[in-house]
Amino acid sequence: MSEVNTLTKNTGALKGKTIFITGASRGIGRAIALKCAADGANIAIAAKSAEPHPKLPGTIFTVAKEIEAAGGVALPMQVDVRNEEQVAEAIKKTTDTFGGIDGVINNAGAINLTSVEATPPKRYDLMMDVNARAVYLTAHLAIPYLKKSPCGHILSLSPPLNLEPRWLGPFAPYALSKFGMTILSMGLAAELQKSKVSVATLWPRTLVATAAIEFAVGSREMFEQSRKPIVMADAAYEVLITDNQGLNGAQLIDETLLHERGVEDFTQYAHNPAKAGELAVDLFLDP
Repeated sequence: MSEVNTLTKNTGALKGKTIFITGASRGIGRAIALKCAADGANIAIAAKSAEPHPKLPGTIFTVAKEIEAAGGVALPMQVDVRNEEQVAEAIKKTTDTFGGIDGVINNAGAINLTSVEATPPKRYDLMMDVNARAVYLTAHLAIPYLKKSPCGHILSLSPPLNLEPRWLGPFAPYALSKFGMTILSMGLAAELQKSKVSVATLWPRTLVATAAIEFAVGSREMFEQSRKPIVMADAAYEVLITDNQGLNGAQLIDETLLHERGVEDFTQYAHNPAKAGELAVDLFLDP
């Protein structure tokens, strides 16, 4: 598929390493899985989608086949990140299969862009559980294994903290859940500083063409203002291959990091390269 054609070189640094990715059956999670697989990594796919969805392509099993084809080793597991027992069992199965865990990518997400008044309690709870609580839960269960890795990483896909009222007022519940991911990550960065485990967050500079954009936020037309998921995959890969806690505690933006790592032309990341100059800035970021 076209999104596998990345703009950054694979170095082989992840060969034999084990990366645990939540929500990896489609979108950004899938793109990260395939990027790491192309480097020779073992990929633990922790996602809910075991059966085909009528509108959304991709299951843990279809992605597993793609991972194997890309050069990695796949472990597909049906996991609801809200369920402690399921996450614990997935972590155990991953370590039993591969001997450890070197990276955790908190990619699974829930989004509902509504105000406090307009957000039903069930939706609020869903966002808090899938977003903020899952960062805590995966870290709590994976830290003992990450400490044993020579290059342990926790990467959460959440925005840099921005408490401007224009971001909080329209959809405070979602903002709270995503900023909660970032605050937990910053706390973990400090907590694990002496353990040589690096913790960071990563957020896209522009909208990314995923199901969330098509169904939860806007429409298929918004893809014209978006980049492909692989832009986040390339950035996540750069985080994972950074040694010596070089990005520990960082609140990263994909475009900024990739520019620092040598990417100069971002045109091919655009969903429609002809409109690469008309992309929409993502939530929580100032123009």
